[in-house]
Amino acid sequence: MLDNTVVTTWVIMGVLLLFTWLLSRRLRIKPGKVQTAVEGIVVSIEEAIADIAPQHARRLVPFIGSLWIFLVIANLSGLVPGVHSPTRDLSATSALAIVVFLSTHWYGIRFQSLKKYLIHYIKPSPILLPFHLIAEVTRTVALAIRLFGNMMSLEMAALMFLMVAGFLAPVPILMLHIVEALVQAYLFGMLALIYVAGGLQYQQERQRKGDSNA
Repeated sequence: MLDNTVVTTWVIMGVLLLFTWLLSRRLRIKPGKVQTAVEGIVVSIEEAIADIAPQHARRLVPFIGSLWIFLVIANLSGLVPGVHSPTRDLSATSALAIVVFLSTHWYGIRFQSLKKYLIHYIKPSPILLPFHLIAEVTRTVALAIRLFGNMMSLEMAALMFLMVAGFLAPVPILMLHIVEALVQAYLFGMLALIYVAGGLQYQQERQRKGDSNA
């Protein structure tokens, strides 16, 4: 069913793909204003990732960076008249949370191995296996519901405020929406980064132990 959420999501993805394709065809040694701005965004994202997972910053930039950029645009799309932010739909936030869930395990298995990655679920004791599995499910559900709840409440609060105050105070509402949309995009992306980094933590611990034994 092609509802507002599906259409808006595909439009955002199409615009991002078109923009990156056009930009990649016009890269210059001496960048212009657009290329400079994009490079600044990429560097900022890479530095933020390096603070959490310094050994895997470059590997995680494509996923975490794409997630951050998509969320910023998706959250702000609600400012366009007649358009609802996709992230106010639980199905959209659930899909994003599932992508984060799968990516966490994919990165962990890719940089270790299936056997070595699964071992950390029974560390330090096999008794903790059920608790690890429950934590995987609950944090994924919480990730989806947190973004959905915050964006839904934000749009509802803005609508109620406009109904009460009319259009006498549009600027404060607009600024509130922008700030909250950026904050929610940052938090979701940061939590995704922490989860993925957690999947790589076991490998890093093994490397540190190997270096210390050497």
